Amino acid sequence: MTLLVDTSVWSLAFRRDRVGDEPQVRALQKALTDGEPIVTTGLVLQELLQGFTGPRARTDIVQRFSALPLLNPDRQDYIDAADLRNSCRRSGVQIGTIDALIAQLCVRHGLTLLTTDNDFVLAAADCELQVWKADS
Repeated sequence: MTLLVDTSVWSLAFRRDRVGDEPQVRALQKALTDGEPIVTTGLVLQELLQGFTGPRARTDIVQRFSALPLLNPDRQDYIDAADLRNSCRRSGVQIGTIDALIAQLCVRHGLTLLTTDNDFVLAAADCELQVWKADS
C-alpha cells in the first residue's frame, strides 16, 4: 500500500510542543520506519510551509520532503477533481477545492490517504477514494 499523507497528519507529526499520539501519526511513523512507500504533492508541501513559521521549520520541512516522490496534477486531474467535488456536494458532503484535488490524485494513482480530516472519509462514500483506517 502506498500512502499519500495529508497535511493534517504531517502537522501533528511535526509539532514540537508534544509528540502526536494519534493513530494516524503512529501509522506515519511506522511507514517511515518500515520503508513503506509514501508520496506527496506540492499542495501538501505548500500547506505545511504556510502553517509553520521560521527558517528552521522551513528548512526542516523542505529537507524531509525532498526524499518523497512528488505527484503533479495534470489537466485531467483538475477536471476530475471538480467532478468529484460536485458529486460530493450533490450528496450533501462539502469538500474543499484542494481536498478534492488530493482525493483525485489518490484515486488516479491508487493511493491510500492517511488523514485525520473526516471530510475525506465522508467523500470516500461518493468516489473510489481509499482512506486509511486504524484496522487496515
